[in-house]
Formats: sequence, structure tokens, C-alpha cells
Amino acid sequence: MASSKGSQVHVLTGAKVVLPTGTVDGGRVIVDGTRIAGALPDSAAPAAPARDLSGHWIVPGFVDMHVHGGGGASFTSGTPEEVLTAVGTHRRHGTTTMVASTVTEDMDVLADRAALLAEIVQQGDLAGIHFEGPFISPCRKGAHSESLLRAPDPADVRKLMDAAHGTAKMFTLAAELPGGLDSVRLLAENNVIAAIGHTDATYEQTRAAIDAGATVATHLYNAMPAIGHRTPGPIVALLEDERVTVELINDGTHLHPGAFQLAYHHAGADRVALITDAMDAAGFGDGRYDLGPLAVEVKDGVARLVEGGSIAGSTLTLDTAFRRSVTVDGLSVDDAVRSLSANPARLLGVDDRVGSLDPGKDADLVVLDADFAVVGVMRKGDWVVEPG
Repeated sequence: MASSKGSQVHVLTGAKVVLPTGTVDGGRVIVDGTRIAGALPDSAAPAAPARDLSGHWIVPGFVDMHVHGGGGASFTSGTPEEVLTAVGTHRRHGTTTMVASTVTEDMDVLADRAALLAEIVQQGDLAGIHFEGPFISPCRKGAHSESLLRAPDPADVRKLMDAAHGTAKMFTLAAELPGGLDSVRLLAENNVIAAIGHTDATYEQTRAAIDAGATVATHLYNAMPAIGHRTPGPIVALLEDERVTVELINDGTHLHPGAFQLAYHHAGADRVALITDAMDAAGFGDGRYDLGPLAVEVKDGVARLVEGGSIAGSTLTLDTAFRRSVTVDGLSVDDAVRSLSANPARLLGVDDRVGSLDPGKDADLVVLDADFAVVGVMRKGDWVVEPG
């Protein structure tokens, strides 16, 4: 649990430190209060006890821009205390910054939810709100209630933006639906991410949405048409455009390793954001859960709707996504850090304070052992999980 407060200085030595310029062997990270004071391979350090982390890695805190809950609690329906339970669960797995994702509900319910989550954003425990639904295609609804879906009328989009009191960070929508392109433009004009997902769009319709201002692909491949050699569909349009960052869920269930590697090959590490899309069961266990108005059964760590069997989010945490990406899929540690920290921080507009170990940024960091398991998590200079 947390062991440092106020202006305490921490000196972390001996680890492999992943910086934006590359990995430094035997690096030194200096934390002064809530900020990183230095991350250098030199001997200059304030007079403070050093913690030797030889044989470990120090990486920036993970940033999850698409997560619905964890620890048995939901961002969509939980009380403020339950929301903080979900936040705490993911923090212990290295996610020091996260956006609360909702699922499709009645518009008034979503507006009320946005107001509650906005207060938690304002107190600093969340980085914003992501509305996944109700503006999605019934053809690609996934784990969303079809009866509550609606076309993305800009007036409705505006209603949710207003309810979020400036904390809305992203909307996932199917831009081919009536009002879709106008809603994308509205979001772009207000510096809110328009993400293409749960869509049945053609290649041409997806290109039009990107030209209108869409910049993210919500969990690429999932809930969208497969690639066809005559009808390439949204996947090709999203992968080929340098303006788009693609979300990937690397849990071994949502994506075949070949599809994962294909996305990296075409988009490159600077255009991939690894996400969890996690629901309540993340860090909690198998059993029955609710995802909005729908019942979910989690068995062997895989979440599926009770009715119909559609995959219903994941039970993933980002430390597992990091470890799998490096040990199974062959990503370099530097590329994994880009995809779990730097890229989502940039997209969310918080890279001035998180996403890397640059001096002056929040002291958010993760300590990994040689097998890439989390052994330490620091957030704003306080140990959430203390090494050793």
C-alpha cells in the first residue's frame, strides 16, 4: 500500500529504465514529491536512501483509454465507492491513468452516469469519460442492448458532452448511420475523440469519417466487418491512414496473434494503443455479472453474454497485455511502452504530465521483474504496490 507522502524523495537505481529515447541499463529514477525529478544514467542524486532495483525494469505507468470496470465493480452502474474499487484494481496492475468507459443505456441514464463520473474525474481519480454506445450499428452491436441503440444525432451527442461537464474524452460511434459524419465533426470541433467502432461501414464510408475528424479505431477487428479482397471495409481504411490510432485488445481471445502483428506491421508502434476493454470481472474472477442491462457469464476468464454468447468485453489488465505483447508477440519493450503509455496519453491530451518518465511529469511508474510481472506501482510519488 502507499508508503510515501508529501515531499519525500525516492531514488531508484540499477534497473533498466525505459525512456522516450530508448532503454538505459543501470538507470536512475529520482522522484521528488509527486514529480519525476530525473531519469538519468549518472551518479548525481539528492541525499536520500536509494532503492536498488537491479534485475528489474522501470516503465511509465500504463494508460488505459478503454475500460469498463474491474475488481467486481463497474464504471457503468457502480456507486462512487465501487468506481474507486475498479480504479484501485487496475492501479495495482500498473494502470495509473484510465478513462471510464460506459455501455449503451437510455440517454437519461447515461447523462446521469456522466455527471457522477465527472465528479470522480474532477477529483483526479479518472482521466475522463468514454461513451461506447448508444450511437452504434445494430448489425455490430456486440454486448450492447439493441433496443437502446440510436443513430448519432448531434443533439444527443451534445447532450452527453454537456452532462460530462467537460470530462468527455471519447465517443465510439458508427459514422455510417444518419448524423454520423456531423457528430464526428462536432466532436472534433470540441477536442473530443471520435472513434470508429461497432460499425458496419464500407471502406469509403470509413474514409469519409476519418476526413471528418475521426482519429481512433475502437478495438480494431472486433465489432466490424472482416477484410474482403473486393470490399476491404473499415479495417483497411483505419489501418492505412496515418491520422488514426488503433485500439487492440491483446488477451489471446479477441485477436489471433497474426491479426495483432498485422496491425503493428501496418500501423507501426506509434499508432497502436493497447487497451483492456475490461468489465467488472477483471482482477476478480469467474461468475455472473451485469454489463449495463445485459447479463454476462465469465468462465475461464472469458466474458460472454448469457443470451447469444457474444464476447462481452474482457477480464484483461494492462500488465498482462504488456507481458503477452513482449513474450508472446515479440514486441520490443520500447514499443510496448509506446502502446501502453505514450500513445494513449497523447491521444487523451494528458501527455504533458503522464505517458513517459520525463522530468517534471507525474511520478507514475511501474516496476517489472525479469519476467515482466508487476512488483511495484507508483502513482504521483506514492507506492500503490511497493517493491519487495
